Amino acid sequence: MYSNIIFLKPVQLHLVAALIFALMLSACGGSTDGEVIPAVVDDGTLTDQRGPNNGRLLRSGNFVLELAIFETGVPPEYRAWATVAGQAVNPADIDLNVQLSRLGGIVDDINFEPVGTALRGDMVIYEPHSFRVSVTANHNNSTHRWSYDSFEGRTMIEPAVAQALGIETGIAGPAIIEETIPVYGRIVANSEGISDVMARFEGQIVSVAAVLGDRVEAGDVLATIESNQSLTSYELIAPISGTITAKSAKRGEQTAGRVLFTITDTSLVWADLSVFPAGLNRIDVGYPVRITMPLIDTTFAGNTGERNVIEGSIARILPDTAANQATTARVLLNNTDGFLRAGSWISAQIKIAEHEVPLAVKRVGLQTFRDFTVVYAQIGDEYEVRMLEMGRQSEEWVEILSGLEPGTRYVTENSYILKADVEKDGASHDH
Repeated sequence: MYSNIIFLKPVQLHLVAALIFALMLSACGGSTDGEVIPAVVDDGTLTDQRGPNNGRLLRSGNFVLELAIFETGVPPEYRAWATVAGQAVNPADIDLNVQLSRLGGIVDDINFEPVGTALRGDMVIYEPHSFRVSVTANHNNSTHRWSYDSFEGRTMIEPAVAQALGIETGIAGPAIIEETIPVYGRIVANSEGISDVMARFEGQIVSVAAVLGDRVEAGDVLATIESNQSLTSYELIAPISGTITAKSAKRGEQTAGRVLFTITDTSLVWADLSVFPAGLNRIDVGYPVRITMPLIDTTFAGNTGERNVIEGSIARILPDTAANQATTARVLLNNTDGFLRAGSWISAQIKIAEHEVPLAVKRVGLQTFRDFTVVYAQIGDEYEVRMLEMGRQSEEWVEILSGLEPGTRYVTENSYILKADVEKDGASHDH
């Protein structure tokens, strides 16, 4: 009755237990930032213990290997020390290899040479220090192996979730970096479009047809006046189209040689920009200007299509210097939509140069990670930090000198979601 029972040898039991443990690990899903998840491989045992050099201790029977990333006075590199039964092993007696499997299929193959009491890796461990670590150590005709995950700045988000969160990506590549000077100013009425209207003949104002703020067209009747000399009435006509911006005419009063109406043509206005001495010798007439209207929420006709933004060029630089030592650069703007009101404060960027760079990313995608500025590279459903060395910058683009490969897909919009997900358990850096 017991013929179907199978008795396993101790070695077989060990293999079954290892298989079950590995399956349990695979069911747990991906690792979070900074975690080290053990994996069952050969005869190696992982610990979270630290050795005397602050390295991770890897055990295999009475053979213990301490592995650390060393970066005191040198670029990051691996150093290793070994003991057998607690006694230090001559590093020349160990053949050590470490392979770092990075996101995207890149594998760093590191061999070691004795240096003093340690083994020193022959490769710089570049950032991010996020990889699966495979270690093989040969000593005294025995081979010891370990494998573990050492991830940082990495997370996984399914495509449907990323789309729902509004995560957008772009490809890192060439861009044009605009060099600009930031300035401030305000909208000013175009004095060349202002007309002061007076009576042709002195007399009494019989009627008034326009009031302050009215829009009038050239030829419209503004008032009727009875001449003091002929006692006949005539009409006061608007000489230009525009808005009544001042009015002193009142029915029954004498004209008395004064300005009765001021009409301002608001279809063209000036943007007067204050340029300080440090930037004055870097600009000239004709230089492009990008003006932002922070208090106006609209899209200006015939411009960039961006809300609150209007473009023009410097029409003239006034000769006088203000009390604050700023000189006025004047930009003539089309205001047929009527959104630009005199007195409104504005900010602007005067473009002084353009630089074509081979590699750039959008500024909106930048985040911080530890002491670095980073973007999040996307590979499949996984996202991982890329530490950047940056060059020229504009309002939209940042030149990348190192840290990112051309053609890399990276997160542009809502990258803060990646940052929050990576740091939810606290960013760690495994040395």
